[in-house]
Amino acid sequence: MKLKQIAATILISAVTALASVFVYSKYLQPRVLGKFQNGSQNIPVNYTSYMPGTKTMGSGPADFTEAARVAAPGVVHIKTKTNPRQISNNLQRSRSILQDLFGDDYGGEEENGGRYYTPGQMASGSGVMISDDGYIVTNNHVVEGADEINVTLNDYKTYKAKVVGADPGTDLALIKINAAHLPYVLYGNSDDVQIGQWVLAIGYPLNLETTVTAGIVSAKARSIGINRSGGRNSAIESFIQTDAAVNQGNSGGALINTNGELVGINSAIASPTGSYAGYSYAIPVNLVKKVVNDLLKYGNVQRAYLGVQYFDPARMSMLSDDQLASAGISRDVEGVVVSGVIPNSAAAAAGIQKSDVITKVNGVATPSSPTMTEQIARFKPGDKISITFLHNNKEVTRTVELKNINGNTNIVKETILDKMGADLRTLDRKDAASLGIAGGVLVNGIGSGLIKQQTNMKEGFVILKAGVTNVTTVEQLQSVLEKTPNVKLQGIYPDTDGVYYYNISTGSGLAL
Repeated sequence: MKLKQIAATILISAVTALASVFVYSKYLQPRVLGKFQNGSQNIPVNYTSYMPGTKTMGSGPADFTEAARVAAPGVVHIKTKTNPRQISNNLQRSRSILQDLFGDDYGGEEENGGRYYTPGQMASGSGVMISDDGYIVTNNHVVEGADEINVTLNDYKTYKAKVVGADPGTDLALIKINAAHLPYVLYGNSDDVQIGQWVLAIGYPLNLETTVTAGIVSAKARSIGINRSGGRNSAIESFIQTDAAVNQGNSGGALINTNGELVGINSAIASPTGSYAGYSYAIPVNLVKKVVNDLLKYGNVQRAYLGVQYFDPARMSMLSDDQLASAGISRDVEGVVVSGVIPNSAAAAAGIQKSDVITKVNGVATPSSPTMTEQIARFKPGDKISITFLHNNKEVTRTVELKNINGNTNIVKETILDKMGADLRTLDRKDAASLGIAGGVLVNGIGSGLIKQQTNMKEGFVILKAGVTNVTTVEQLQSVLEKTPNVKLQGIYPDTDGVYYYNISTGSGLAL
């Protein structure tokens, strides 16, 4: 009997041991990776998240020390100083009898109370060295209007900097310090950035020294409506969204991949408090490269235009089926729906029509308008690219020659209107008649430039007079501004009584 019990015990022990070996070998040991994961036949394993030198899964996220070591020396601290400035306010001014008789130069209340001074300001941001001879990329809003720019390197050496050029439409600026043999960050490829991959944000937040934070890419081609067009160039937003911690002062700093390559310029945060609260936004480096090259070669950005108006796919989701149907739009469309085509544009030459759907630019899918605008913004007027679109549900691909804002392929030089930093439009005859005026220039939007820096002018202002000259067109206004270093703009707000005056000095302002 005892022998039987002993035999049974040995048998149970053997079975238990075999079961333990089976469970350990199947579930507890590192899993050897195959070509595909999760039993799928079309999702390859991404080996970048596994232990180097093995084909087994790592126990945690990648080690960022090497990427930080390589890139951090090329990220700089930018400190700016803005001197006190005389500002022309937007208070209503009454006219005296003497002014009515002898003109605006004969005194009046606007001469006594129409100007005041704003205090000087100190600000701080970040920048990324892109060459060993001192060229630095940063955000336009970091250096905009600054009278003095100081750059401190990772090794605490400080240099004076000057602005080479700026593009408010992308919120990018290029500055330069006089130095040599400097550390710089290598360009990466933002097209290769994938949702879910690790990235690092490097900068100087809250006036701290070099600070590195980590996160993942949570979205691409985000538009959050913060960029404002300046002059004649439209705003471009197609941000890389991450959850890397970014605070005030990080603006203009680097977003890098785990190889230490630059994939974006940190530009904004989404926060109800003004401090980090979950998401930050970076300008893709492929767009940065184009802007930088233009600023170096031309002094301003050569923005290419396709010549279409469009529905934003993200906003289409808020429309009802009946609203979409009345506009001839299908809800399940994967592309950008054209709402209008500008005559004599590249799109018109390609045969694109209203209600067509643009699905690709140069072979790159365009499921959203930010993706489409970013792709086109990488080119300059005169470049030929392919546009794929759906016309009557049939796919068509055409080669188009992109044009500039003037409808040709010439190099666009910066004008005084660009320095004004506003969307200026000749007032429509019908609108002028409704206001009881012969005509004027409508300030449709205010971005970065002289108007913002020197006045409190608001959108919707109608310019009627520049100095002593009546203006009814944008061209007339430009002619006066080019000839007059200091000019008083006179006009009205359609919904407000009275005449308003704004003093503009065209001989100073933008440090370009």
